[in-house]
Amino acid sequence: MPFANFKVPEKTLTPQQKEEIVTRTTELFVGIYGERARNTTMVLVEEVADGGWGISGNVLTLAMLGGPTPADPRDDA
Repeated sequence: MPFANFKVPEKTLTPQQKEEIVTRTTELFVGIYGERARNTTMVLVEEVADGGWGISGNVLTLAMLGGPTPADPRDDA
């Protein structure tokens, strides 16, 4: 069973973008393994909390990288 695991910063992708990752990744595996891979390909898109990832021993945030910061759920209240 082909398997792909994407870890992305939390709240940076829309549901449509996640669907596109799943669809395009499945098509990639079908292109490699043939049509038999379509029904068994698993794609997991995991959201990682802001500050829950890092590079070279340094914790990173979207703000540090100049990207949009995740929305504060209290902003919706």
